[in-house]
Amino acid sequence: MRRLAVLLLLLWLPAWPAGAVEPDEVLADPALEDRAREISKELRCVVCQNQSIDDSNAEIARDMRLLVRERLVEGDTDDQVVDFMVARYGEYVRFSPTIRFETLPLWFGPPALVLVVVLAIVMVYRAQQNRSAHEGVRPLSAAERARLDALVEKLGGGEKPRSQGDPP
Repeated sequence: MRRLAVLLLLLWLPAWPAGAVEPDEVLADPALEDRAREISKELRCVVCQNQSIDDSNAEIARDMRLLVRERLVEGDTDDQVVDFMVARYGEYVRFSPTIRFETLPLWFGPPALVLVVVLAIVMVYRAQQNRSAHEGVRPLSAAERARLDALVEKLGGGEKPRSQGDPP
């Protein structure tokens, strides 16, 4: 059991985000470096799928990290740095895009798609239920129709029931 736990831990460790910041990227000022790391965690690598520039080893992510640090050294605020990156790479670069008309598909597209799929599944299920409920139903034979008519007259129904082919 202990060996299994160690094996699972060893297999899981490579998946742990180690951070891709190279030593030559680190700023001398610890406060600026902390700000740069926080901003880098909020920005998506434009090449990688759902990986921050802080965690990505892609060349473009390195360029983006250096750009963030350069803007901070020049005196930009965190919001100014993020706005600069959005202006340069687009709203996609944010992990949490701002809610604007252009980003409505990013915010509401996935829930709408799930709703459409659920409605489609419900409609197919109901159609299947209706089809199976009517399966095996056949029109009455002439003998069954005559017997039904006799029973209705016996019970005093008065009006003869219409068959499927009779006009209304």
